[in-house]
Amino acid sequence: MTLETSETEKRGWFQRLKAGLTRTSTKITGSITGIFTKKKLDRALLEELEEALIAADMGPATAARLTEALAKDRFDKEITEQEVREVFATEIANILKPVAQPLVLSDREPHVVLVIGVNGSGKTTTIGKLAQNYKRAGKNVMLAAGDTFRAAAVEQLKIWGERAGVKVVAREAGADAAGLAYDALAAAKAEGADLLLIDTAGRLQNKTDLMAELQKIIRVIRKLDPEAPHSTLLVLDATTGQNAHSQVEIFKAMCDVTGLVITKLDGSAKGGVLVALAEKFKLPVHAVGVGETADDLRPFDAEVFAKDLMDV
Repeated sequence: MTLETSETEKRGWFQRLKAGLTRTSTKITGSITGIFTKKKLDRALLEELEEALIAADMGPATAARLTEALAKDRFDKEITEQEVREVFATEIANILKPVAQPLVLSDREPHVVLVIGVNGSGKTTTIGKLAQNYKRAGKNVMLAAGDTFRAAAVEQLKIWGERAGVKVVAREAGADAAGLAYDALAAAKAEGADLLLIDTAGRLQNKTDLMAELQKIIRVIRKLDPEAPHSTLLVLDATTGQNAHSQVEIFKAMCDVTGLVITKLDGSAKGGVLVALAEKFKLPVHAVGVGETADDLRPFDAEVFAKDLMDV
């Protein structure tokens, strides 16, 4: 099951996405514009373009791939800035299309989604938005307030639960997160829920004790369902730029991340990091966010993102 949207909703979302990517797009295309003092594509121009892409958080490997694609048919020929952006947009779309995969729910009752990430990445908000969207789609959704370190996170999730009209399983601050997740899964099973979204405390990827707690949550819920969690979503804040790479590496090694959600694209000039992550890790990108409302988190569209990024 994936989330469906009307054509009107899609148009509105595409406009918000384009607006949200303005900072990143301006940074990249502005750099390309500044480079174009000559029109023949020679080695010096390719190197300048490559440096501009790296500065836009695309990373060296992606930047090299894009400039190689440009040089393939156009080296030592006259070329316009518009042509450069179009070639880059096409190549970026090619990188992103394999990872642009919506979150699909299995037939498990419930399908368990563990949501993880560092402090401030937008996990709780992402869970609230997903809950609202799936509830609208007719699914029976339940939330688990597993960020027991922060009372504010529990309250925030309860507010999202009220908005979406879904049940939130919560405990007092400081409660055992693994025990709460176990209770939430037991309740979701008893009530025949389609989807259980489990929030977790934000943790830096270099804190081994906190990372071990995530593994404990997984071990404990597997006592009720050996295949849970069925999805493990890593939420990444686009404003962190290249630091997102180490987050993916470590969380993936510790928790078998199955997909990514990229938030705060509208607050960043570093949206190019999404392309670098796709090139390096090839993990599904289920959704991207460009605002605070539930409608601002949508399934990821590779071609639209690539065109908006290059302003073509």
